[in-house]
Amino acid sequence: QVQLVESGGGLVQAGGSLRLSCAASGRTFSGYAMGWFRQAPGKEREFVSAIRWSGSTYYADSVKGRFTISRDNAKNTVYLQMNSLRPEDTAVYYCAAARSQYRLGNSAAYDYWGQGTQVTVSS
Repeated sequence: QVQLVESGGGLVQAGGSLRLSCAASGRTFSGYAMGWFRQAPGKEREFVSAIRWSGSTYYADSVKGRFTISRDNAKNTVYLQMNSLRPEDTAVYYCAAARSQYRLGNSAAYDYWGQGTQVTVSS
């Protein structure tokens, strides 16, 4: 089992920044790909970003150039730096871990999920 705990969400004005963190515990973090998804009210959960164990990164078109994913394997933590935030970025953000390094844009690829952290961007 891998336990994931997100933090760093909150309320920010449009154009502002937030950094989300996801701390992993339990089984070794080693070898897992990590992803961030989000779910806005009344909408389906959508892919935001992912990072392979190798460090390769992937982004949804909607956040490319504004968000940056990174990981600190020594701290078992993955981060999502979110800049130039927009009201449409408002959602609950979920961290997820996948043993597979492929199809990381698909939520079905992930084995473990955190409980989410709320991000609200005001206009």
